[in-house]
Amino acid sequence: MYSSLWRSCDELRGGMDASQYKDYILTLLFVKYVTDKAKSDPNSLIDVPIGGSFDDMAALKGDKEIGDKINKVIGKLAEANGLEKVIDLADFNDEEKLGKGKEMQDRLSKLVSIFADLDFRGSRAEGDDLLGDAYEYLMRHFATESGKSKGQFYTPAEVSRVLAKVVGIGEGTRQDHTVYDPTCGSGSLLLKVADEAPRGLTIYGQEKDNATWALAQMNMILHGYEDRDIRKGDTITNPQFTQSARLQTFDFAVANPPFSIKSWSNGLENEYGRFEFGRPPEKNGDYAFLLHILKSLKSNGKAAVILPHGVLFRSHAEASIRKELLRRGYIKGIIGLPANLFYGTGIPACIIVLDKENAQARTGVFMIDASKGFIKDGNKNRLRSQDIHRVVDVFNRQTEIERYSRMVPLHEIADPKNDCNLNIPRYIDSSEPEDIQDLHAHVHGGIPDRDLDALNRYWDAFPSLRTTLFKANRPSYSDLAVGVMEVQQTILDSSEFQKFAHDVRGQVDDWFAAHRPILQALNPDTVPKDLITRIGDDLLVRFKSTPLLDEYDVYEQLMTYWHGVMHDDVFLVMNDGWCEAAKPRTTIENRDRKLSETPDLVIGSGRSVNKYKMDLIPPALVVARYFADEQASVDALHEVAEEASRAVEGYVEEHAVDDGLLYEAMDDGKITKALAATRLKVARHEGADVEEVKALQHLIKLYNDEAVAKKAAKEAQAALDIAALKKYGDLTEPEIKQLVLDDKWHAMIADRVARVANSLTLALVGRIQQLGERYVETTGSIEATLEELEARVAKHLAAMGVS
Repeated sequence: MYSSLWRSCDELRGGMDASQYKDYILTLLFVKYVTDKAKSDPNSLIDVPIGGSFDDMAALKGDKEIGDKINKVIGKLAEANGLEKVIDLADFNDEEKLGKGKEMQDRLSKLVSIFADLDFRGSRAEGDDLLGDAYEYLMRHFATESGKSKGQFYTPAEVSRVLAKVVGIGEGTRQDHTVYDPTCGSGSLLLKVADEAPRGLTIYGQEKDNATWALAQMNMILHGYEDRDIRKGDTITNPQFTQSARLQTFDFAVANPPFSIKSWSNGLENEYGRFEFGRPPEKNGDYAFLLHILKSLKSNGKAAVILPHGVLFRSHAEASIRKELLRRGYIKGIIGLPANLFYGTGIPACIIVLDKENAQARTGVFMIDASKGFIKDGNKNRLRSQDIHRVVDVFNRQTEIERYSRMVPLHEIADPKNDCNLNIPRYIDSSEPEDIQDLHAHVHGGIPDRDLDALNRYWDAFPSLRTTLFKANRPSYSDLAVGVMEVQQTILDSSEFQKFAHDVRGQVDDWFAAHRPILQALNPDTVPKDLITRIGDDLLVRFKSTPLLDEYDVYEQLMTYWHGVMHDDVFLVMNDGWCEAAKPRTTIENRDRKLSETPDLVIGSGRSVNKYKMDLIPPALVVARYFADEQASVDALHEVAEEASRAVEGYVEEHAVDDGLLYEAMDDGKITKALAATRLKVARHEGADVEEVKALQHLIKLYNDEAVAKKAAKEAQAALDIAALKKYGDLTEPEIKQLVLDDKWHAMIADRVARVANSLTLALVGRIQQLGERYVETTGSIEATLEELEARVAKHLAAMGVS
């Protein structure tokens, strides 16, 4: 689905800026979605009238007036549902953007064809979230492609999830509780928050940009929030949610306001009491939004707001406001985020969590420095699943972790040396401990025990390993008891490491066995989000007490596999059932269309070739379980073929050189079997050197041996592929479940976790080798080497007669 949506962007290139693609693509996406849903759900809240469906659009392909007629189709749908000026903003008859005459006709026909291939009628895996994911996918690409600041309508989904989970929503949150976003953009942040509420929330939002407001309206409908209240206007100068002369208040608020906007007060007339703690600087609107949100909260309201780090430490008017907020206890916590997360800016941002409930009794601000938890994703940084879970767990449990999180007392913040400066590094030193060079060790040798004590988490996991690897040198210093290059094997051979690796595997096995029943019982009513939350949280709990391993690193292995493979597998099984999902898809019917995916099996060749895609069960799993002996034979034949190729390469390399026996057969620096045969014929006719003739004959024999070996390997591989393909038709449901659950999911997750354990061991090996090499040469040994070299030089000089 994602690739189909992105292909539609390609059709629009050239006539408009990439930021305008959304106006067309998301409108078509919306019409297609509601049309399909109306077909499968007679109680659909969106009325799709005759002449106002996507099918009516599809019928226009090739029509000379396709642009104007698409506008009319959308107009009918908008009129039937009160969506005028929401879904009809894009002009499909705009010649400036879509071209004139035949160009527009072809472009729109192709665009409609792409969407016609999508089918949302059976979208049951995660309800409307599937479409929401596609929506966010496009948003992310629009933000990247347009080259402009798109932060105003797109907050990265990972950051939205953090806000949604720390704002204070829980089991007691009711459907009539309200959530408000004063700068809601496309509405994705509001939807993430509502998704955290067990029974949903009542949604309110305001957006300044007209086109983005329309996107928010469509997004809400697509996600089933038809009763949302999203209004247009500038939040600061023209707030839409007011009651008489006061702002309307809400239970929860979330926001990602525009960073440090300079024109925030242009046209401001009514302050609505928002600036009672001080007026923000005229050229910086960060605190204007923060104070607006604070004023929009009920007496026990809670909010989470994304703002640039400057709000934590800038002086003058902002410092005065900050002091008042701290004095009243409104700031519950601060979470420092990595830099370069947002589109349009690379500066680091933070999440400020406000909480009016029991604010006067608050004695501290809980701070988290999460700036180092991310992964590079192209030219941006992105929060991983483990980063999100770690931040949320630590914040909600108020857990203090060295160099990561801390409850900072208000009296420390108010101390004159800090003066209500909230810059996180003042209170949390997240830097790694300095690697100190020990001069005494450099002079006298030995590894400082201080450096070995710093590795205590390894010695806790492998209690006897330290005494195996090290021996005493003198007080506070040790020597390696094994060679530097023997460290890794010593660790791997230790019974404690082997037991550790075995126990880690056992923990994964036990975890998977506990959840196997619910995994094999997948059905259309399964909710994938709830499924992965359940099994993921249990994996965290099981590895929490495991020495050495970070449970969040283990969790990340599951989540990376889930996002990359397992989620799609679950979706397939839910929608098609185990047996149907396991069937190979043949690409034979798509001869007229360029295949965009790599086939898993190719049977036959030329015009009779058939290509197959196995979405659920890769052929390698079927072969490994049912054709292991045949695969071993094929591997042996491939090895024979490779050996034959190496023989050819070696013989050519030896003799195809200047004045070599094969030199005359070369053409343009190369030699082939055909060239060798031609030269052999000439050589025999000319009565050339006997050794040259023998060399040519031997090369031709090597080429023949290679061809025979390759043919045997190819035929054996083809036979194995045919056997594997046939086996797919014979698989029973229990066999399919075994292949997917055990051979695929369980095996892959266990392997990924094992690699985490091994990487930790390699880190220990690297550190020990570094320490061993650092102090192996003392000043004494260096002086002795110098004396030896000086003596040798003097000896050579004397032999030369130099005094």
